[in-house]
Amino acid sequence: SFPQKSTKGSVVLGYVFRHLNLVEIDYFGLRYCDRSHQTYWLDPAKTLAEHKELINTGPPYTLYFGIKFYAEDPCKLKEEITRYQFFLQVKQDVLQGRLPCPINTAAQLGAYIIQSELGDYDPYKHTAGYVSEYRFVPDQKEELEDAVERIHKTLMGQVPAEAEVNYLGVAKSLEMYGVDLHPVYGENKSEYFLGLTPIGVVVYKNKKQVGKYFWPRITKVHFKETQFELRVLGKDCNETSFFFEARNKVTCKHLWKCCVEHHTFFRVPENESNSLSRKVSKFGSLGYKHRYSGKTSLRMSRDLSVQLPRPDQSIERSRSKTYPRRAQQTGSKNMSQITTNAENEGTTKIIAPSPVKSFKKIKNENSPETQRSKTGAPWEENGPQSGLYNSASNRSKSPKFPYSRRRNQSGGSENESVQPVRRR
Repeated sequence: SFPQKSTKGSVVLGYVFRHLNLVEIDYFGLRYCDRSHQTYWLDPAKTLAEHKELINTGPPYTLYFGIKFYAEDPCKLKEEITRYQFFLQVKQDVLQGRLPCPINTAAQLGAYIIQSELGDYDPYKHTAGYVSEYRFVPDQKEELEDAVERIHKTLMGQVPAEAEVNYLGVAKSLEMYGVDLHPVYGENKSEYFLGLTPIGVVVYKNKKQVGKYFWPRITKVHFKETQFELRVLGKDCNETSFFFEARNKVTCKHLWKCCVEHHTFFRVPENESNSLSRKVSKFGSLGYKHRYSGKTSLRMSRDLSVQLPRPDQSIERSRSKTYPRRAQQTGSKNMSQITTNAENEGTTKIIAPSPVKSFKKIKNENSPETQRSKTGAPWEENGPQSGLYNSASNRSKSPKFPYSRRRNQSGGSENESVQPVRRR
């Protein structure tokens, strides 16, 4: 039966997980957009009617399935069907510019996609330009397609599941893998992004990482009005609070909820027998008003209640959208240096503008995936020329850290020293 407004979010999620035959469900969620394009995750504990931002958009109500928590090592997920869903999501992250990568890496990833979809290279079936029917990155060039074709020829014998694991093995090492970006302001209205990742909170300014806080060292996440606080335990067991300003109350609360859930999901429990956990435990439980009700990453890895992987699981793979084949040009550039010259790794980067402009529009304009890539991609080439990643006046300056208050003399950031503003 179709869900009613009184239906709990967990019931709707249950429908989706059963339809997709997923058991490792806690990595995934349903995302939706309000009228002002702010995105949210469906809360399993609330009814649909309690999601006022969702109810105001319909009927009909549009929800988007996706990864909520990116596994630090997706290759270690227990079931092939789970790894396949991760493969589909990360592939979309690369295509829409949320996960930028060097061109040689993009070629390697593209070859694994082709191997998964088409199988071994066959010169009779895979005639000139066959790779150009597929899209891997924004503003894709013919040189990349040539490199993908060359690598595809070397992957003989890899079945789809193997190619997908190899894809994830490469993608997980990219700097922006699994980073959920939230725009904020620091002191003097300087612009930053807070990135929620599997290992902690990363702070970016002018496209550079200026701070990293690991989940076990974060003792509190708090917000009031538009002010967001991150409290971090230093190596000397003293705490430092870092304050950021969100654009408005709605985005601040959304950032806080996402951060609480990531913190709970990825943080090692306090009863783990290591010295850091014992140090953190003296500050008491996290005590958040907002609760994350699913399993944590650690519990999922140790859960023996369901024997995984399940025997005899068959996976129905969907084909990628294809496009008219590119007309072959004589004398196209040789791109062997992309794939064979390892010392150039990471030096040539594909600059990804806002999502996929060079071919047909794929997504609804209001979809959370499209909105994420509009508002959350710091590498946007066509974005406003003043702001977080584009401010010319800030490029030559060393980045200043946001307003911080020290509880005691301590250092919270792994990357940057912080001058105390005021002591408590």
